[in-house]
Amino acid sequence: MLEVFIYIADAALVLLLGVMTSQLYRAYAHQKAPSYTSKLGNEIDLPSVSVCIPARNEQHALTDCLQRVVASTYPKLEIIVLDDVSGDDTSALIKSFASEGVRFVKGSQLSEGWLGKNHALQGLLEEASGSYVLFLDVDTVLAPKAIENMVRYSLSHRASMISVLPRREDNWRTSVLASPLRYFWELMFQRRLSPATASNAWLIRREVLQKRFDGFKSFKNTIQPEAKVAAELAQTGEYHFLVGTESFGVAFEKKWRSQLVTSVRLIYPILSKKISLAVAAISVLLILTIPLPVLIWSLLQDTWPSLLVLINLTLYVGFYALYGLYTKLVWNKGWLIGGLVWPLLVTQEIALVVASVIQYKRRTVKWKGRIIRPEAQN
Repeated sequence: MLEVFIYIADAALVLLLGVMTSQLYRAYAHQKAPSYTSKLGNEIDLPSVSVCIPARNEQHALTDCLQRVVASTYPKLEIIVLDDVSGDDTSALIKSFASEGVRFVKGSQLSEGWLGKNHALQGLLEEASGSYVLFLDVDTVLAPKAIENMVRYSLSHRASMISVLPRREDNWRTSVLASPLRYFWELMFQRRLSPATASNAWLIRREVLQKRFDGFKSFKNTIQPEAKVAAELAQTGEYHFLVGTESFGVAFEKKWRSQLVTSVRLIYPILSKKISLAVAAISVLLILTIPLPVLIWSLLQDTWPSLLVLINLTLYVGFYALYGLYTKLVWNKGWLIGGLVWPLLVTQEIALVVASVIQYKRRTVKWKGRIIRPEAQN
């Protein structure tokens, strides 16, 4: 009976591996150097860009972020940072960059019905004057040419909005090797109605966001407003998702613990806050862990080289290679180890799903120190 269940699970895994391999191939196609069909032109013809950064208790990371933005080679740039009622010295830090052209905006107290970050993004949008708005998280690392690359791509492909999957440019750290699978799932299961979206760096025409969506007012309690905007614009071909390359210049550095907190905040809303979908997700994740324990169990039973062992060895190698190639896509240093930690990461993901459900049910999920209201949606 146990072997029958394993064979059924293996059959499902074969199909899943095929789908995921196809999606990874598409991701590699996205990573090719973007083709530009038009030049930016003279400086007078360039569209202006407002870099908008919401900051709440970001003293630890904001200096490096602002230094990199200030070093941008793009000539028509305004940099706006909103201090979202921080309890540390974030406000003073922002003001210290005034001589570099950084504009400080004091955030207001949270309005009724709004999530904190969405409220900050709306405040930034109201202050922005650029033709394009680049919303940036403080843990995003921009190369000097990154903003130019994003504008050039948007103009060449007539995209109203783009977002960029960030690369990991840092060294061997737990925050890289044990990174949750958030962006992995984004790539593996994206579709036209729900395209992959990166929240760390997304560029959009200001007029489109203001006039078509009324800014963030329609998404004031949505946990991923950029995903909603991207999904609608994707229907008309106006949204493009890019996989970051070293030459494109969009990377990020985020501590492992912070990544776990972000995953807990996102997972249950992504599952529509339905226990049934959470159970389904955990079931799929459990199935993904089957090849390794089956291999060990079969070898202990001295059944080598049985069909069961060969199938699960092939599946383990397949998922090892799949995640290893994904690791190579986003972090070029450790794809071999990236594949080896796959079973551990799947186990971590199960724990994150469970934690997300429990914390939302207990109403203890926080976003930068603020409790997320029960009505908040994905």
